Order: sequence, then C-alpha cells, then structure tokens
Amino acid sequence: MKNLLHLTLGLMLAACDSSNIGLEIGAPATPAAPLSPGSGPALSADPAALAASLVCTGDLASRTPVLLVHGTAVSAGEFSWNYVPALTALGIPLCTVQLPDNALADIQDSAEYVVYAIREMNRISGRKIQIIGHSQGGMLPRWSLRFWPDTREKVDDLVGLAASNHGTVVALPFCPPLRGCAPAIWQQQTGSDFITALNAGFETFDTISYTSVYSVLDEIVVPNLPLTGATSSTSLAGGDNVVNLATQEICPNNTAEHLSTGTSDAAAFAAALDAISNDGPADINRIPLTVCLEPFMPGVNPMSFPTDAAQSFAEIPQSIASGPVVGEEPPLKCYVDDSC
Repeated sequence: MKNLLHLTLGLMLAACDSSNIGLEIGAPATPAAPLSPGSGPALSADPAALAASLVCTGDLASRTPVLLVHGTAVSAGEFSWNYVPALTALGIPLCTVQLPDNALADIQDSAEYVVYAIREMNRISGRKIQIIGHSQGGMLPRWSLRFWPDTREKVDDLVGLAASNHGTVVALPFCPPLRGCAPAIWQQQTGSDFITALNAGFETFDTISYTSVYSVLDEIVVPNLPLTGATSSTSLAGGDNVVNLATQEICPNNTAEHLSTGTSDAAAFAAALDAISNDGPADINRIPLTVCLEPFMPGVNPMSFPTDAAQSFAEIPQSIASGPVVGEEPPLKCYVDDSC
C-alpha cells in the first residue's frame, strides 16, 4: 500500500511543476461576515446537478442517516468499498454526495452540494443528520455550516478524517505560477484566503459535535505533529463538543497515512463509529483496544483490498491531469464579507 501511495503522489507531482516550493501565499482574507440567522445565500448550482449528486442507500427515516463527503481528486466511489458496506451492514442509512470535478472545483461551489445534501436528507428523514468526511470532505462541510445558517440545526455530528481544516503546506508546490493548479488546491494551501475566512474568529458551533481524527504519519495534510492536538492542521478549536484524536492515541503502533485514515484504517473507523453512535463527539475510553488487532476497518474485503484501493486512488492523478486549472486562488464570494 505504501508503494501505491508513493506512486500516486509521484504522479500527482509529475502533473505539476514542483520546483516552486517557496511559493508565497496571498494576503490574508477579509474576516468572514458576522453570524446571522436565515438560510444563507441562494444556491447558484444547477438544481438538476444538485439532485443527481446525492445517492442514498437505506431508509433515511428509519434512524439518523449519515452523509459521506469524499476528498480532493476522487469521486464518491472512494467510500464504495469501505464505509458504504460497513455502515450498511450496521443498518445505518446513508447518502454520498458527488462534488464537482471530483472536488477539484472552487470549494465555495462544492459547498452548495453539501448544503443541498444536508437539507434534502433532513427533509426526507425528518431528523438531524451526521456527516463523515475525508480530507477536503471533512473540512468542506464547515464552510456550508458557517455560511448557510439553517444547516446548523440539521446536523448532529461532523466527523473529519484527516480533514484539511487549516490547510496544508504540501499544497504549495502544486500551484506553480506559470501553470497554476485546481481551484481547490489553491484554496487548501496553508494561509489561503479560503482557509483564513473559514476559521476567522471561531471554528465550531456549540450545537454540533465535532470529531477530528488524524494521523501523525499523514503526509498530505501537514503539519500534524505527534499528538499535539490544537497545533495540528486537522485539529479544531472549541469546547466539550470538540474532540481531536490521533489514531496513534487509540493504537500507539498505528501506521495510517492520509489515504488509509479515510478509507481503510480500523482505528479511524472506530472513532467515527463511536461519534455517530453516541451523544457528543468520540470518546477514546469507549473504543475497544481490540480494534488495534484489526488490519482493516469493517466493510473492507481483505482479498480485494489491493484492487479496490488501487482503483480508487488511481482517480487522483487522472482527476488532476484532466481537471480545472486556474492561475490564482478563486476570489471569495461576496457573502463571505457580507458585501453582497
């Protein structure tokens, strides 16, 4: 698996001019607009595209449903060989949302798809929903919750797996000034206007439980220093409704990296399942130590794992090679600073 990961990263770098490691980041964004009640800005995405993006399994009204939000440069199929079968086996209804350009588009546009998904799942189920997201998919729902206030009362838990909550320094070499890169990669740079606006003033809402699961071996969302909590790129600030948990705190010898944290790691899944199965965020004291003996999370077929993982991760270089490219970070939408 490590060889597969290194090959994937190598192909990603080959698609870009990686010589510009010292690329400077733009000036900090204008602080985000103050919180206000209401439904937020009107959705600009095509209603048909929004409806087609949401695919659900099971009876959403039978119990609290889960929304799965995929990461950058992969499709919603990222969850087809792990979280979908695992949650389905537990009788948990779920939906996946397919983000534009495999989550390489402007994250502000992708956020509308999550807003639609939250509203539609809440309408169908008649109850709050839970969200599990990997990488960008763990961070993006926070933009939706921040700028579309009506979604907050519709979400119970947000679980981020290796989420890019504070960006990553690894994104810097992927955006050389003469070639550019995908909008979502610009936006996930440490210190980008997008990340600055996302975290301006506050990071979480008291009415929602947040569980941010990360690995100290993550090579994509960095820095994630050993068990440093609030100083890690994935970690969130907040009160008792927020837990930042390294997979190595659950299992000291855990070797999960970025991709496996969101797709196959048993400890990360155990934390996510604990969060959505109980009131509040995940509690490490409820996670059985036997999870450390499991080579994969439930839902992963050990026999087909090499093929399933290879097919899923092969989307990354393919998506980057064929995806959108822009010369600079997309400007913030006017609703961010309330200038509309």
